[in-house]
Amino acid sequence: MAAHDILNRLLSSSEPSVRFKVQTRVLGKALDSPEIVELREQIRNSSRVKRLLSERDKPGRIPTNPYSKWRGAHWVLADLADLGYPPGDETLTPLRDQVYEWLFSKRHETEHLKVIAGKVRRCASQEGNALYSSLALGLMDDRTDELAARLTKWQWPDGGWNCDKDPNASNSSFMESLIPLRALSLHAKLKGTASSEAAAKRASEIFLKRSMYRRQRDGRIMNKNFTLLHYPCYWHYDILFGLKVMAKAGLIRDDRCEPALNLLTSKRLPDGGFPAEAKYYHVTDRSRSGFSLVDWGGVSKRHYNEFVTADALFVLKEAGRIG
Repeated sequence: MAAHDILNRLLSSSEPSVRFKVQTRVLGKALDSPEIVELREQIRNSSRVKRLLSERDKPGRIPTNPYSKWRGAHWVLADLADLGYPPGDETLTPLRDQVYEWLFSKRHETEHLKVIAGKVRRCASQEGNALYSSLALGLMDDRTDELAARLTKWQWPDGGWNCDKDPNASNSSFMESLIPLRALSLHAKLKGTASSEAAAKRASEIFLKRSMYRRQRDGRIMNKNFTLLHYPCYWHYDILFGLKVMAKAGLIRDDRCEPALNLLTSKRLPDGGFPAEAKYYHVTDRSRSGFSLVDWGGVSKRHYNEFVTADALFVLKEAGRIG
């Protein structure tokens, strides 16, 4: 199938967020064009978004821990940010406040922020997601800039973040570093903050010097799951998520992305799309960790996943691999 055929299929999708990703990230339509403004309204009113927000109570909060996987306020806002939900919706402010109260609480600081052997041990993907979703959804306040400042302050010598309590741990975590990198890159772009820009550039080296998925010392694959395609990744890492962040940060043309780009290209199906090869969510009626209110297209070796395909085409377009 030719590239334009898969694009036409995606542009005919019943999911407005897929059409939005293709229109803006692959075809380059301006975010302020009437067509895209209308499309984002369709995202706001889509059945997927309504389902994601369906557990809000009267004050506008989701009555569970903000980090409850994958239905808490933290994850719902991250999903909305990635889907292209229109910015500036004040009805989301209670969810943002719920996340901020959690991250800025004394209990959170006492229980989850440790300094061991001179390094801050922190699951910085949490602050990273909160920062990114606040920026992408137009929900910034003074606490948003404080999140960026904290991430910059907690950065490890090699440029990333890690929550490993082992005093001998010296390398940052891929999982805990990619999301802060994405957030700080966007913070620098929107706010012109030099410290965020420098921190994001330092963090990118963690991934680039490892060709996005290979160990430095021997070139072996770091983790098999890094080579499989997922959507959503949540706090996990895979090459598509990594390349997507590099593309948005303007670093996708770095030669060290080539091995991961080659691997991604090799996964293209005969129909021109890309599959979801694994998933981290469960659609079920039972309340459990990893419960998702929506299905994200499932997993298949033979059929493309719309969300994975839209992201993959964006990456390949930014890398100059498709017209």
